[in-house]
Amino acid sequence: MPDAEGFDYTVRNGQVQITHRGRPATMLRGNRAAEFLARVEQEDPQELMARLTGNYKRGNERTARNHPRNRGWR
Repeated sequence: MPDAEGFDYTVRNGQVQITHRGRPATMLRGNRAAEFLARVEQEDPQELMARLTGNYKRGNERTARNHPRNRGWR
């Protein structure tokens, strides 16, 4: 599986905008933004942003859906 790359994020007024290769991918607000900012310091930021934007599906969706780390992001 290729590594996630090309993701970046900016924080403005409590909102987090995630971009992929310079193009807007998603916007997080409220509790999701706060949780993202807490988790981005502890996890691999590229993989976390790939999961949040849905750009991680490479054939392992069934297994990944049941993994404890992914249960809070549905």
